[in-house]
Amino acid sequence: MCYDVSIFAVRPPLPPHLPSFVHCGCTLPSRAYSVIPPPRDSGEKEMLDRILRVDHAGEYGANRIYAGQMAVLGRSRSGPLIQEMWDQEKKHLEKFKEIMAENRVRPTALLPLWNIAGFLLGASTALLGKEGAMACTVAVEESISEHYNSQIRALMEVDPERYTELLKVIKEFRDDEMEHHDTGLEHDAEQLPGYWLLKNAIQLGCKAAIYVSQRV
Repeated sequence: MCYDVSIFAVRPPLPPHLPSFVHCGCTLPSRAYSVIPPPRDSGEKEMLDRILRVDHAGEYGANRIYAGQMAVLGRSRSGPLIQEMWDQEKKHLEKFKEIMAENRVRPTALLPLWNIAGFLLGASTALLGKEGAMACTVAVEESISEHYNSQIRALMEVDPERYTELLKVIKEFRDDEMEHHDTGLEHDAEQLPGYWLLKNAIQLGCKAAIYVSQRV
């Protein structure tokens, strides 16, 4: 009986610096990242870091707003609706936490402030009743949606194919925020006395928060 002795030949060791998938004989993956491509230069890294930092801050603030609303209205008829929107925001926040960890991006240094400010905004507007909570939701979600749209436009202008996965995430979350915005309108947000004044004040605060969260 004959054997192919070549299968017993000792193969030279692979260089230690090669990735683990080469050592194990696995197929080379088509993409080595999940959402964010490796930055090509310092300018691109700065741009991507700012996008992730501000989006994480926005989702963090939204979570704290819904937490404040639930603290006041959690046992009311509006409780399940608010909880449903909050659950979606939790998923958004977890996704951005994951992406930031993968890319070693630090969060904004202002998270402790957004923690308190977000909760107080949610609770104080909820004290105005369901209409107050929904007015706050409309104002905040409209601001976040507009911000996401501006990011989508910017990424599309730079290189839509390079940022395909990031664009998918942002578009999905933008659509969720618009759904929350529409839900707020459907549940009597505009019935709140002083609705437009409150909405404009909240959106002014949102714009300021977006501006500083990108930079600090």
